[in-house]
Amino acid sequence: MELIDTHCHLTFEQLAGDIEAVVDRSRAAGVVGWITVGTDPEQNRKAVELANRFENMYAAVGIHPHDAKDVTAGTMAELKELARSEKVVAIGEMGLDFHYDFSPQQDQRRVFETQLEIARELNLPVIIHCREAFDETIDILEQFIGVKGRLKGVVFHCFSGSARQARIVLDHGFYISFTGVVTFKNAEKTREAVKIVPADRLMLETDCPYMSPAPMRKQKINEPALMIHTARFLAELKEMDPADFARAVTAAGKSFFDLP
Repeated sequence: MELIDTHCHLTFEQLAGDIEAVVDRSRAAGVVGWITVGTDPEQNRKAVELANRFENMYAAVGIHPHDAKDVTAGTMAELKELARSEKVVAIGEMGLDFHYDFSPQQDQRRVFETQLEIARELNLPVIIHCREAFDETIDILEQFIGVKGRLKGVVFHCFSGSARQARIVLDHGFYISFTGVVTFKNAEKTREAVKIVPADRLMLETDCPYMSPAPMRKQKINEPALMIHTARFLAELKEMDPADFARAVTAAGKSFFDLP
């Protein structure tokens, strides 16, 4: 299988210090492409710098909802400038997180909408972080597929919602990305969601360095090489040949992010 890790944080300290070995192990496991995702101004800069170092590595730049309270006009101007970089393929991760509420909800909404405006202007797809804010996230996105102009593409990353929520996402024409969470014993709701997502609208990610998939849960640091376990699990869940499944989801990722 040849796979793309469509959402990883290779600039985070758990992985950045050993990045050459991380990439080598990844390639050996069949993961041959990566999108390293920014979450704040510093990580955005690092993501672009790292993507420029490796073939088949790309970057997304965005402001995580946790950091929305600290955003200024200068923050958004820098993000917009970075987003014009040759190897930036998306804006994100962005969205709403009402589980932790590390930033006030009004700030989260403001920063989310500003990033959607930038994505629309630059014609880049968006990567959505959504936790305990599903209806509110859909309401905001609907504004941008209606009166404010269509977005190039939307993917709900690290999806852990229900089949009902997955159907709403799909009915809007969006994509869904799954992590190793789907392999966890208590993730039956998410496994039911997987079953209704067509392979051509499904993407794989690690969200590393977090959430190692079974049977690697005891390995504290997740990395792209471990995504093979998630891929095999999902192929079996969808009753597909693993090679066919890999081809389908890799094609979906390439299409969504407009990769070579």
